[in-house]
Amino acid sequence: MAGTAAKEKAPRDEVSLNAIHRETIRKENRCQKLVTEYSINPFRKFDAIPGKPMSWHDNQNEAADESFLKIIHHTALEPTKKYTEPQTTNQEIGWITTPLIQVDRTDRRLNHHRQNTEITSYMETAWRLKEQSQNMK
Repeated sequence: MAGTAAKEKAPRDEVSLNAIHRETIRKENRCQKLVTEYSINPFRKFDAIPGKPMSWHDNQNEAADESFLKIIHHTALEPTKKYTEPQTTNQEIGWITTPLIQVDRTDRRLNHHRQNTEITSYMETAWRLKEQSQNMK
């Protein structure tokens, strides 16, 4: 029992942890090699090499695949244009975006426009002056 207590490791300090970290990085850098020249795998036979995917001059001569473009454009659509009904319960919120009634701005039952009285115009001026004085500080 006394021998196991002596073998317990003491917590390491920051200096020793930093030294271990530096040694690990040094070993990783020693084993890694930056590859800048690319070639064909000699063990696998290819008839043709495709162009680089992001190279503009390689892709100019190729005709666009219509079915692929159709799929890409379909995935970019909003869910309401892709599907006839919501696919998840979260999509149910806001799925129907058309108004239930026609909007009439002259109907005072549904439109409560902002009205200024003496008190509201006074307080609006007071708040504006207070904001201006705080911005000048």
